[in-house]
Amino acid sequence: MHIHTLQKWQHSHDFTAIHHTGESRTTQVFVLTFITMGVEIVAGNIFGSMALLADGWHMGTHAAAFAISIFAYRYAKKNAGNPDFSFGTGKVSVLGGFASAVALAVIALIMVIESINRLYHPQTIHFNEAIFIAVTGLGINLICAFLLQDHHNHEHTEKENHRHHDHNLRAAYLHVLADALTSLLAIIALFSGKYFGLNWMDPLMGIAGALVITRWSWGLLKDTSLILLDHSMEDENIIKIKKILEADSDNRVSDVHIWRVGPDHYAAVISIVTHYPKPPEHYKRLLKSFKKVFHITIEVNPCPEPPCIQET
Repeated sequence: MHIHTLQKWQHSHDFTAIHHTGESRTTQVFVLTFITMGVEIVAGNIFGSMALLADGWHMGTHAAAFAISIFAYRYAKKNAGNPDFSFGTGKVSVLGGFASAVALAVIALIMVIESINRLYHPQTIHFNEAIFIAVTGLGINLICAFLLQDHHNHEHTEKENHRHHDHNLRAAYLHVLADALTSLLAIIALFSGKYFGLNWMDPLMGIAGALVITRWSWGLLKDTSLILLDHSMEDENIIKIKKILEADSDNRVSDVHIWRVGPDHYAAVISIVTHYPKPPEHYKRLLKSFKKVFHITIEVNPCPEPPCIQET
């Protein structure tokens, strides 16, 4: 068999959704977050602000999550053509998103514990200095959100055409939003304590922020875990695939396995029983409308019994 004939029947197994701008902007956000983290932790200790200190450590955990995202980007890109990965490195970014979602959940739990502890053990706060640092931190968070939002929105627009979804980028964006939220709540709590003596607002805002972050974390965990566990397509799409194949000749679909091999790419192994077998390419052409199914393996089993339906 000639090499060019063999290549005709070969196809790519790389289902990686690599967004180069997303990687560079996540790196920029990591640097800004790391610097702000250091400033807030030092200032929180100096000025006695538990809210500021908690926000600083909170940003530290997010910096670690950004580091995970950057590693996922670079690892996926480096191994995009590695034959050791049967379906490419499409799930690396999903794994990065899952790890970041777990980090978000841990952050929310720590915030609740710290807030409850602060309710019972209030501390003296240097409000003016703490407010200045908190406002500065919020400004940095908004800059980071702007950096990621522009590409995040572009990625969603691109997804409509190419069905790519970068869970790594989504995770980074949610971490920035969580940072901005906790900074905003810290500012509200500090102003309430300074002007109205409502020091209990500080831990209350911490609990409220933790609940919102938990909601974001759960959504990301649910989305990424289904992909990592090879969750199948929606039932309605599987039913459509069966109907299309069984409407052709007297085909009967005996077995179907469809699973994700990337952020929004599916592979399928389908077994067909028929009295009038045709080449696998025939059945693949029947399913060409399913753009998300990039890798299809068809098993054709001739039925030895007399046909109930005569081919016309």
